[in-house]
Amino acid sequence: MSRYIAYQVQLDQVRKKLVSASIYPIVLLVVGGLVMLFLLMYVVPKFSRIYEEAGKDLPLLSKLLLQWGRVMEGHGPLMMGLMGPAMGGVAYGMTRPAVRSWMVAHLRSVPAIGSRLHIFDLARFYRTLGMLVRGGIPIVAAIEMVSGILPLSLRAPLQSAVRDLREGKPISHAMESRGLTTPVAHRMLRVGERTGQMGEMMERIAVFYDEDIARVLDWLTKLIEPVLMAAIGLVIGTIVLLMYFPIFELAGSIQ
Repeated sequence: MSRYIAYQVQLDQVRKKLVSASIYPIVLLVVGGLVMLFLLMYVVPKFSRIYEEAGKDLPLLSKLLLQWGRVMEGHGPLMMGLMGPAMGGVAYGMTRPAVRSWMVAHLRSVPAIGSRLHIFDLARFYRTLGMLVRGGIPIVAAIEMVSGILPLSLRAPLQSAVRDLREGKPISHAMESRGLTTPVAHRMLRVGERTGQMGEMMERIAVFYDEDIARVLDWLTKLIEPVLMAAIGLVIGTIVLLMYFPIFELAGSIQ
């Protein structure tokens, strides 16, 4: 029970890191979206009426922006009414296991993201496996007990690794040949075989993976925040520039 409690505490720490890393980008997206909606639904229509009364030809992009502003002014409540159920449907879909599985499967196809998800799966696998092995459960039985933790794409290689273990092959070789380790984890498994502390080595592998995931999350957080701010600022700045561009042209012609 004490090992299980420690295991749950470590998983909770990983979840908290994921949640804390996603809070600030979500806030940026929400605030930036609200600012863009305010510009399109309130500010752009006012500029559209001013330019229509002036009767001046506008650049193409400015015309498109002002036309969109008139659409938002005339049908804004309807669009907002449709947006609410649409966002509710997306939020409900995110709670469905089938939808989450579909999204995770597509994320795994992205090399940079898929490799980190693979590391996360291996961390959960080795931590649970190490807990069972340290509790006195034989390695083959422990692997079969925790096979459900891995995604479907890794369960077939795990069954092949179990067959190798039953044939007498070392666990480090069985896991490495089936793509269920990294170079560091392979060396730590070999140390566990030589010292007889396989359970402890597996838990250390999980700790190493967790630290690697934490470093990646910290790096992504530091990268995503300025990128999001720059992207939102670029979109808002473009909207404002397109609204004022005809005024700049008019001032230039007067000068």
